[in-house]
Amino acid sequence: MSYFVSQKNNGLSMVSYVGDSAVLLAFDLDQEKTANLAGFSIRCITPSKGQYQTNDYFLQNLLNFNDQITGNTSQVSIKPVGSDKAPFQQFHWMHFPSAGPGQYQYIAYASYFNSNGSVQLGPSVTANFDLEYKSFPNLEVGFTRGDISSQAYSDRFSNAPIRPAQKSIDFDTTPFQNQYQWLGAHARKLVFDFLNECQQDPSINLDVFVFDFDEPDIINSLCKLGSRVRVLQDDAPLHMGPNAMEPQATTKLQAAGVAVKKGHFNRFAHDKIMIQTRNGSAVKVLTGSANFSIRGLYVQANSVLVFDDPVVASLYEQAFQTAFALDFSNPGPATRQFATSAIGSKWNDINENDSNLPPLSVSFAPHGQVPAGQSTFSIEKISQAIQSAKSSILFAVMQMSGGGDAMSALLNLGNRTDLLSLGIIQNEGQLQLFKPGNTAAFTSFDFLSKNIPEPFKSEWGGGAGEVIHHKFVVCDFNGASPIVFCGSSNLSAGGEAENGDNLIAIYDKKIAIYYAVEAIRLFDHYQFRRLHQQSTSDKPLMLDSTDNWAKPFYDPQNIKSLQRQVLSSPT
Repeated sequence: MSYFVSQKNNGLSMVSYVGDSAVLLAFDLDQEKTANLAGFSIRCITPSKGQYQTNDYFLQNLLNFNDQITGNTSQVSIKPVGSDKAPFQQFHWMHFPSAGPGQYQYIAYASYFNSNGSVQLGPSVTANFDLEYKSFPNLEVGFTRGDISSQAYSDRFSNAPIRPAQKSIDFDTTPFQNQYQWLGAHARKLVFDFLNECQQDPSINLDVFVFDFDEPDIINSLCKLGSRVRVLQDDAPLHMGPNAMEPQATTKLQAAGVAVKKGHFNRFAHDKIMIQTRNGSAVKVLTGSANFSIRGLYVQANSVLVFDDPVVASLYEQAFQTAFALDFSNPGPATRQFATSAIGSKWNDINENDSNLPPLSVSFAPHGQVPAGQSTFSIEKISQAIQSAKSSILFAVMQMSGGGDAMSALLNLGNRTDLLSLGIIQNEGQLQLFKPGNTAAFTSFDFLSKNIPEPFKSEWGGGAGEVIHHKFVVCDFNGASPIVFCGSSNLSAGGEAENGDNLIAIYDKKIAIYYAVEAIRLFDHYQFRRLHQQSTSDKPLMLDSTDNWAKPFYDPQNIKSLQRQVLSSPT
């Protein structure tokens, strides 16, 4: 079930969107019912006791009606308060229950100020659903947590480092396993489940594209498979310098009998792919935006997709065979040869007739140079989908460089006041947050490492390099014709012309909701950091003791009104 629409009760309704180990709850309330509205209180009943809660509790709020939080002053210690006493003054809320997959029930209340100013629960609505990992029988999608710069990581691990100070591909990962499992989350599980299948079945061979490559446990797993593995390793300059880990990794792999080929196209061999083959035929493939590296799995926000489908896997194997056979001594001819090959010159459509796999298309770059002012055919599909969207565009991308129609379409979303468009972009150590009708807003990763008002704890800023590494766009996620674009492609014309990459278009509401929940999670996380950074003693962060907080959600000129309507009204 991709979402659950509750029964409307006394003007209150709720839609619950199931993401990857997360749920997005979206509320709506008849406007005439908003007088004295204090916010929304959320009760959660889980299948078992979680790490920090019982199995029946009210979600907690770090904001309350009494304590002021500002960006440049410290307060007395503030304890989280249950939302029955400190309701959420938003029309949606994201929850990541620590109890894991299983049957959940959420009960949401419209809470009101009574005559003495305290909060009392009002009408309620209920949603029941499975919070599950599996998306389809033959497709599973997982995200990294991407929360190393967060209060959650600070609480659980006290900002502990995730590797020894001296970089290496051979360090003992045992002391870091709890952090890796939490930070890598479902995406990491998919990677190691995939490798474990190869270990357990000697009939499986493995073909692998790697870009950034320094995760010791992945490298050791490939070494154990030895001659059953072929690897195509990017050897662009960033992976060949004196401090690069990739040459050490390939030397270790070769010593274990792995067939390693190094090369790059005009710019990069940018894929991050593993393909299982059996008796010469591809059977299963793992792909996505996550590099097989420490940062890729444990620092950055990324996605991993596993297609347990021979038709999809055979396309990826064709791309690997084509690339592995190229002469990379001169990247120019290699790029042109791949671009004109059968696998590199078109979208490859897969339209399943059963429920095991959603309809999808895959393209494999590089596609070669295009005339000035034009985009590759792969980018044109994205820009056309953005321009044709009817209700929403949600996205998370690493960068806006590289040009092309897709980037132009995203940058011009502010002109589409009919769409809910929310996005997050990494930008030189900061995040750029987009929303329609507004100028871009920025928030620093290291803000809470320098300014630490209670109840917040110091955070690690994320280190050098990207933290938002996603490359996805979701069009009309809860509409009649949703589309998700994802994969390893940076969604730019330059990258699609010159990089080895794969770009996936998936036409399915459930997958679209998975990615939409991730986009809203990231936007909300860093939007709160921005608001925290801007808060002052004159305008502190705290709950409003009146119902004025709700007024923007019914103002047609305010994005909050559009967000309320779109999130609470799936088609």
